Amino acid sequence: MKQLTHYDIENNQQEFPITIVCDAIRTPENIGMCFRISESFGVSKIYLHESSPSVENRIVKKTARNTIQQIPYENYSNFEQLILQLKQEGNTVIGIEITDESININDYDFTPHAKIVLLLGSERNGIENVNLVDATVAIPMYGRNSSMNVIHSLAIALYETTNQLNKKDSEINSAKI
Repeated sequence: MKQLTHYDIENNQQEFPITIVCDAIRTPENIGMCFRISESFGVSKIYLHESSPSVENRIVKKTARNTIQQIPYENYSNFEQLILQLKQEGNTVIGIEITDESININDYDFTPHAKIVLLLGSERNGIENVNLVDATVAIPMYGRNSSMNVIHSLAIALYETTNQLNKKDSEINSAKI
């Protein structure tokens, strides 16, 4: 067995109709990792709150590596206005949040949605106004802790979402053959 390097691997580059909204994420490492993990999963766009660390921040740049140049992003100031705009553009807004109505992420069907927004709440307060979302998904946890780092949650959500969308695309392509 040989461990492969970056030069040995050629990913099947694919972009998904997934947008990430970071609701006032405050640590530079989390902003940088948001770009890095989003690029890995073919995210179309990222929205950052104006109070979040800038993409010019040294720690954000270091953590993101070169992925800031690879994913379109915008800053926003009004959370409610942005969410309503994204809904008007045909997006289904899904909060990654523990609520009394959250659906286990493994049980949520992402495939009927043409365009998906995954909404990340701030590290301290969660999603600013959870009543604006179309649904919330929660990641099952089996330890004593009831929460995890926001970017770990994003990675799990992107893995589940892209797996479902890939499976749907594979089934459609198989039916055409």
